Amino acid sequence: MLDRIALILAIVGGLNWGSIGLFQFDIVAWLFGGQDALLSRIIYTVIALAAVWCVSLLFRERDTDEITGEVR
Repeated sequence: MLDRIALILAIVGGLNWGSIGLFQFDIVAWLFGGQDALLSRIIYTVIALAAVWCVSLLFRERDTDEITGEVR
């Protein structure tokens, strides 16, 4: 469950960076009161921690079901 939450937050961060790159519009800052607002800084930090967590997904072995051979 934590992996999925981290992945969702990393995707949100990627979409935010995409909006900054394409439109010079920071969605997080717009929603939470500017880049220097405490809540925005907390959101940026949580998204960064989620991205760091997602790095661990690259190095994990996949779980497979021994009976069906399906990847979980």
